[in-house]
Order: sequence, then C-alpha cells, then structure tokens
Amino acid sequence: MSLVDTPAVKRLADWDGDRLERLATEYDTPLYVTDLDRIRENFARFESAFDFAHVMYAAKANTGQAVVRTLYDAGADIECAAAGELYRAIEAGVAPEDLQYTAVNPPDRDLDYAVDLWADTPELTVTAGASMTLDRLEERGFDGRLAIRVNPGIGTGHHEKVATGKDAKFGIPYEEVPELVESARERFEFVGLHAHVGSGVLSGDLDDHRRALQKVADLAARVGDLEFLDLGGGFGVPYRPDEPPLDIEAAAEMVREVTADVDATIALEPGRYLVADAGALLTRVNTIKETPETRVVGVDGGLTSLIRPAMFDSYHHIRNISGGDREPVTSSVGGPLCTSADVFCTDRPIPRSEAKDLLAIGNVGAYGINLASQFHSQPRPAEVAIDGEDERVTRRRETFEDLTRLENEAPGNR
Repeated sequence: MSLVDTPAVKRLADWDGDRLERLATEYDTPLYVTDLDRIRENFARFESAFDFAHVMYAAKANTGQAVVRTLYDAGADIECAAAGELYRAIEAGVAPEDLQYTAVNPPDRDLDYAVDLWADTPELTVTAGASMTLDRLEERGFDGRLAIRVNPGIGTGHHEKVATGKDAKFGIPYEEVPELVESARERFEFVGLHAHVGSGVLSGDLDDHRRALQKVADLAARVGDLEFLDLGGGFGVPYRPDEPPLDIEAAAEMVREVTADVDATIALEPGRYLVADAGALLTRVNTIKETPETRVVGVDGGLTSLIRPAMFDSYHHIRNISGGDREPVTSSVGGPLCTSADVFCTDRPIPRSEAKDLLAIGNVGAYGINLASQFHSQPRPAEVAIDGEDERVTRRRETFEDLTRLENEAPGNR
C-alpha cells in the first residue's frame, strides 16, 4: 500500500492496544504517544491531492520538534504564528528561508526577533494582519517580503472560537485591503495575500468554506500582481468514531475551482489534518465511584494534559485498552483537578472501567500537548514518538522540581 492509499483517518481502534499498554507501563501515565509514520502518510495524501499548491505545515497545531522535523523532512515548509514557533522550528532543524511568519497582534519582542531573523535571512516572509503592524515593521527597518492577511467576514469550522474568518481580531477588513496593498507596495517587497477562515472543516462544511475562499480569490484577482495567495488551512478530521473523514479530493477540487482565475502560486497551511489522528493520550484509572447519576471514573490525566474538552466542548473518543471486551457502562471520566471542567466525557457508554485500567483518548495530536499546562501544579506529561518499530522519548515528563524551577532561578526568590 502506498502512502497516499492509506486510510483517510486513523481511528482509536486502529492503535495497537498491546503496544500502548507496554508504553504506558514503561513510561508511566499520562503519556502522549505520537505516530510519526502516520504524520508522513497524512502529508503524502494531502500533498498528492493538492498537487497544484505549495504546502506548509501550520506549526501551532503541534510544535513538538519531532513532529516539525518529520514534516520538514517530508517536504513541508513551516508556517509560524508566533516568534516562539519560529525559534522552535529553527531548533528542530528548519532552515529560516523555509519559514513564514504570520503575525497576530505581535508583541514587540516577537517583531524584534522576526526582523533580526530576516536581517540574516531575507527570504523570510512576514504576514501582517493590521495596518499598524506594517508601521511597526517599518520602524524596525524591515522592507522585505510582506504579505497581508485578509478578513473576508465569513468564518467556518467546528466551533465559534476557531471561525477566524469573521473574527475582527484576524486580518485587514476586506474592503480596506486594496488601499493597504498599494501602501505596502511602496514600503516593502509585497508578495501575497493570506487568509485563514476557520478550522475543523469537514465535507459538510465545504460549501461554506468555498464561499469564504471565493471572496479571497476574487480579491486576489482584483489586487493582481501577486507571487502567492495563501488560503491557510482549516481542513479537519473526524473526532467521533462514526463520523466520516473529509473527502480530501473534493476539498482539493473545490480549491482548484475557486482559484482558477488567480495568477499566483496557491499556498495552503494544513495543521490539524496532518497531526490530529497521529496522537493518543494514555491515562490510568485510579478511582471508581458509583453515584445515583453516573459512574465516575477518575484518571491521572486532566485538563492540564488535554484541555480541548473543557475549552471547546470537544468530543474525543475514549477506548478502554485494558477491558475493551467488557459491557459498556454509562460513565463520566475526569481527572484530579478541583474544577468541574476537568472531565473528558460525561455520561458516555464505555466498557466498564476498573482501577488500574488503561484508557486511551484519541485524536490528540493537534492542540493536545501544545495546550498542556501546570495549572493546579500538575507536571506536564511525557511524550513518546513511535516510528515504525522504533520508539523514543521526545519530551520528558516534568517533575515537581520543574514546577518551581523558574521561580527558584529568579533573583527575587534567591
């Protein structure tokens, strides 16, 4: 089977349960497991479908160095939404000329870092989403490759918090772009337009996605003389086990049709599509509590390990690795934090869990470990990357000492 013929989604049931149990035993829990082969497969499938486009990886989905390096080695350039992501990408071995920086209300230190990087690597492209960002770049002596982010006024995606195409925070208002482009052409090496209209787009969202992208493509034709039109990412994956995957060929044909009259390179920035189903979170059951309302299953992972259910009300499939053949019992799975938001699911049928059982949570490769925190003084989890038969720790587990390390190093606490 070639890479492009691999299944469109890796379901949680497809993970080798014996291997996951062994990894949890060897490396403890909570534990992120990242399948690098699956990332390569997803990239090959995406690149094959969008063979007419320049494909970059949207690093914010997962900035782990193993993930970034895997995609870069596979042929993806890297799009970064913050200076720290630029730094992490370079640490992962990405050449600065293969980076694109999309500034969103950038702090001064971010712009300082980006401009210093550009001074040594003039191939770096900076994307600005506010006219003041252009002024701030010019004040720093930047006159290099610049793109302008467009706000088309239409958002798509799985949740209102990711429908960026209609959020005033992101991009220049649509009708103001032509005038700002003329100004940018006088002050910088203006190279393109950029838009990202939402995230988690599946086949049923393609019509809305088309409307948003068509507006941006029409604007690109109106502005003219572009090196590229960057349509962002947003292509989603199914989180529920019975939800069909995105028809990537249909998505590619839609983009091809929308941009048929655009005389510029089409660029895309997939993130979630490449990495989401390549990650699983392993967590161990420590407490079982029967209540009149539900069966409470307490685990050692929590919203500090995976915040998406609390932050976006996101569904993540849960598999009982230890007892998958048991009868399902309506259960609520939650972690060790003192907040009602610390739950992975509520009243969901799950094979009856017992103490010491290993549970796996699926589709955590995107916006999983990147959003982990030390809230409630919880050390962040470790990560193991699997690469064929090979396995390696790519992020060590934090210790209690790590919780106070920065405070102990601060002069005011010595």
